[in-house]
Amino acid sequence: MTAPGPHVRRTRYGYGIGTLGRDLSYTLVSMYLIFYLSDVLEVSAGVLAAVTVVLVIARVFDAVNDPFMGLIVDNTRSRWGRFRPWIVVGAVLSCLFLVLMFTDFGLDDAAFVVVFTVVYVAWEISYTMNDLGYWSMLPALTQDQDERERIGAFARICANIGVFSMVVAIVPVSNALAAVTGDLRSAYTVIALAAAVLMLVFQTVMVLLVREDPTIPVPSGATKLRELFRIIVRNDQLLVAGVAMLLFMSAFSITTGLGLFYFKYVFGDEGVYSVFAVVLGVAQIAALACFPLLSRLASRRTLFTASVACVALGYVLFSFTPPGALAMIVIAGLLIFSAQAAIQLLMLMFIADTVEYGHWKLGSRNDSITLSLQPFVYKMAAAVSNGVIGWTVIASGMQEATGAADMSPEGTTLIRGSMFWLPLILIVLSYLVYRIWYRLDAARYARIVEELRLRAHDVAPREGAIGG
Repeated sequence: MTAPGPHVRRTRYGYGIGTLGRDLSYTLVSMYLIFYLSDVLEVSAGVLAAVTVVLVIARVFDAVNDPFMGLIVDNTRSRWGRFRPWIVVGAVLSCLFLVLMFTDFGLDDAAFVVVFTVVYVAWEISYTMNDLGYWSMLPALTQDQDERERIGAFARICANIGVFSMVVAIVPVSNALAAVTGDLRSAYTVIALAAAVLMLVFQTVMVLLVREDPTIPVPSGATKLRELFRIIVRNDQLLVAGVAMLLFMSAFSITTGLGLFYFKYVFGDEGVYSVFAVVLGVAQIAALACFPLLSRLASRRTLFTASVACVALGYVLFSFTPPGALAMIVIAGLLIFSAQAAIQLLMLMFIADTVEYGHWKLGSRNDSITLSLQPFVYKMAAAVSNGVIGWTVIASGMQEATGAADMSPEGTTLIRGSMFWLPLILIVLSYLVYRIWYRLDAARYARIVEELRLRAHDVAPREGAIGG
């Protein structure tokens, strides 16, 4: 185990800092793009339906491309390493397209759909370069599970600071900017520009500070395209973790994506959304800060089970909360979001540990191909959530309504069903997948790492060293 010297601390904190701007800018797209289109640009129902289809198809297409991008990253050889070139190029390009996405060019319906499609797909591809390069670097920083959890926990803390900075600021800042510029559309352009600048600044800091662990082997040969499918499919623990994460993130993305709509069209006061977001942001960051301590007191399986139970309880409570009952909403939100932070970190660790498992089982180490499953899952979850959210906005009547007073009881019920009950079902399924099929616990992981070490020194492992 590496002593916590200056290099370790610099890598731990430098890596986490890189997520601040990334997740802030990503949140603007993942949580507010449909709101921007429907309530700021006020596009027609036909355009919104067309854009929803574009979002779903683009997300699925981009998600399918992630393993191929992972293959490219794994095969990259440069003086800056495997990961940094893609992190830098992806950051610059995605920031450019982010600003264009939130700029109103005054186009008619048909032209708007065409231009939006081109810009959105370009943003997706460039963000994939950055995202895959960034998260693929995590297993290359350390093989120590405790230190990997510390790095991951701090990265998730910084990511949540970025996420909730956008969530808290979006309503008051956009309104304040609109008061200055006279136009809410231009306010969103300024917010996108600020998010892009912050992403570039914090990614630059990360690239300069972080160093991979030189004792971890780097693949000497190139992975061939025909081997890509085998690497993913034969890593059974990677597939299990990926399915469980896809179900959970689809549920969570649907809930967060409908959040602002809920406070405007069900609760009746979108201004409360920012206050609610502050409470939840603090809860998530506190949960992640406590995670290293909790992980020393309980196993990952125990923590995962307890966290899922908290999330489920929060969803049930939230779904039965009447409009205006802010205290009940806050309690439900605390249960959901504090536990969600732990679940998201645990799932990242589950996937990261399958790098060594795949190396042990298949004989080759493929950090980027393995970690490509995380952005694949996020994009597939975003495709699912975009489809559900777009359909809910249109089918519930929010597209024609101006506030909660214009909503019918059926429309309100539909929003609650999409935001609470559908996600709850997906989360229960996610837990069952993990509980039944995921077998890579701490003891087995340690034995795998030891056997890989012995293989590297041409020492035969003890018979029966790796159990099932």
